[in-house]
Amino acid sequence: MTYQETLDFMFSQLPMYHRIGAAAYKADIQPTIDMMDALGNPQKKIKSIHVAGTNGKGSVSHFLASILQEAGYKVGLYTSPHLVDFRERVRINGEMIPQQAVVDFVEKQRGMFDKFKLSFFEMTVGLAFDYFAKEKVDISVIEVGMGGRLDSTNVITPELSIITNIGLDHTQFLGDTLEKIAGEKAGIIKDGIPVVIGETQPETAPVFIQTAARHCAPITFADQHYVIDDISRYTDELTGEYQKKNIATVLEAVEVLHKIGFDLQPLAVRSGLAKVVTNTHLHGRWQKIGECPLTVCETAHNEPGIRAMMDKLQTMSFRHLHLVYGCVNDKDYRHILQLLNSELQIHHSELTWYFSQPSVPRRLPVGDLVAAAKELGIEGQGYGNVKKAIAAAQKKAGPDDFILVTGSIFLIADALA
Repeated sequence: MTYQETLDFMFSQLPMYHRIGAAAYKADIQPTIDMMDALGNPQKKIKSIHVAGTNGKGSVSHFLASILQEAGYKVGLYTSPHLVDFRERVRINGEMIPQQAVVDFVEKQRGMFDKFKLSFFEMTVGLAFDYFAKEKVDISVIEVGMGGRLDSTNVITPELSIITNIGLDHTQFLGDTLEKIAGEKAGIIKDGIPVVIGETQPETAPVFIQTAARHCAPITFADQHYVIDDISRYTDELTGEYQKKNIATVLEAVEVLHKIGFDLQPLAVRSGLAKVVTNTHLHGRWQKIGECPLTVCETAHNEPGIRAMMDKLQTMSFRHLHLVYGCVNDKDYRHILQLLNSELQIHHSELTWYFSQPSVPRRLPVGDLVAAAKELGIEGQGYGNVKKAIAAAQKKAGPDDFILVTGSIFLIADALA
């Protein structure tokens, strides 16, 4: 198979939750265990750090990988979803897995995929661990896909577990309260393995403390030790206000890693934070894609992420806000629209909406989005794809205006593509 044929097979034969939604979700980790046994359990041949959470787990994973890389380690990084290229999910020292390695793995293991009826995500987890083991990485940073307890990545016994925060997202799978969701994410806590919690939340802290106690796992809360006031002291590459909490989580994780034997000197930590985009190619987090007018992409897609984005907006100065918005169909988009509109009306009286849709099967059709917005008193033009929406915004905007593209990771992927 060619690389493109391989991708076509992966996308069409093995559905993934991030594209099609609930039909791809499995509340069963056994197929991943069976796959790992068939692969010779590559996850047991490498050290790892496991990162879960509602928001921030991707940024935290990239920050840690960058710091470890600056410290001289050979670092594997597994994240999801990808924005433009599938191979973004599997990197070593920032370099994507070669196309041929993807082709070879899928061709060799195709019979096994069929035997265990593996999902896209399960297969990709197998690819990542197999690649990291063959390349003999010193450490791998593994981002949880969804939840934790039943996530395919939860076949590892890491050196450190991290849970960034808990918010109401994927409630149809993880539970409809913060406590229930915390219980699912606490499933990555292992016997005797230290765990760092990013945020102390009254609803979830007891869940983590009790779970850690059952597993005799040392637990610390990052926000009880670190408070980041000025993000520019740490990085100019990622400037979203929410990165303050992520950096606090990373600094606490670094402290724990240092205690358990990792050589992470202050210079490597500072350099890793400052060069995270350069080292690991993290995209979509308050990413500038245009000047005059300033145009920014932001992957915020749930209420905690949207509120953090609003905090960042309030620190900026511009004449008129042009908001390009599109989302997938299983989000509470009416609530998000109300939240965005109420916040923006307070702080930005000059506001124009541009509605669009991401190019994935889970997309909310732009016509439905426009209609829902209108019911809420929000007027805006609809566009069939984000490229047309951005072009319309740029045509209307003046040089002192600001264009913000948000609402879905997949909308941002289309914008970057």
